Amino acid sequence: MTAALLLILFFVIVVGCFFFVHHQNNLKLRARLMREAVRNHDFTFHLPVKGLFYGEKALQEALNDLGNDINGLCAQKEVESWQKLTRVLTHEIMNVTTPIQSISQAYLESSAVQGTSLEKGIQAINKASNHLITFVDSYRKLTQLQEPVKVELNLRTVINHIIDMYPHLQTTLHLPACLIIKADKSLIGQVLLNIVKNAIEAGAHTMSFDWHNRLLHISNDGAPIPAEIRRDIFIPFYSTKPTGSGIGLALSRQIITMQGGTLSLADKAKSGYHTTFLLNFGDENVVLHHPHSK
Repeated sequence: MTAALLLILFFVIVVGCFFFVHHQNNLKLRARLMREAVRNHDFTFHLPVKGLFYGEKALQEALNDLGNDINGLCAQKEVESWQKLTRVLTHEIMNVTTPIQSISQAYLESSAVQGTSLEKGIQAINKASNHLITFVDSYRKLTQLQEPVKVELNLRTVINHIIDMYPHLQTTLHLPACLIIKADKSLIGQVLLNIVKNAIEAGAHTMSFDWHNRLLHISNDGAPIPAEIRRDIFIPFYSTKPTGSGIGLALSRQIITMQGGTLSLADKAKSGYHTTFLLNFGDENVVLHHPHSK
């Protein structure tokens, strides 16, 4: 009898030791993954809590939330930095360009210049200065956004309004019909419109809108974004398109940041798609109404 109890005790100790070592290896792997994410300045990590003890679960949830908070702060600081730089650049460029445009226009209206060999040269100067002024005016959008006025919006309705503008685009929506967000109607519409237009310009024929972990996943099957430029797509003025302005995604991130959310590119696209954007409206801006609630 004693031998049997000792055998059972030995078996329990062996199993317990195996479980302990296995569990510690899993925790070590989590630490390594988070360390790599932080080293790569990727604060969107969200590791699962299944299989953890209640204390470890609480710690992992806190770290996941901390990653989201850091990501939001980094995005906000980046937006503020680009705003300041854009404000300075546009101011200096306009200070130089406006007098050139005015003086060249005055010369073109002068009878002493009209019909002479100087006219074509001055026309070229005037045309170039007008183009530059138009160019700068377009980027003033980054520094002159209206203050958001938040109202409660049905997210499905907002998305449907945007995709109805593109009947040739195949779309699927997987989100609660009762999902309500607090956001500025025109600004959030501009963000979704920019993302859809960006996908179409990349050759997308199909898009998917999925609600998961309190994030809106927006996926498309357009040309994938190369790994070497993934960190650059939200930089103002950056574009890989011949006629691109490089303002759409930068403006979208700024709009979302102003309203307490974040916009980022997922490390891995949804299965069957090439690109997935993650739109976080901010926990305080997400309301799940019951379908029958008034």
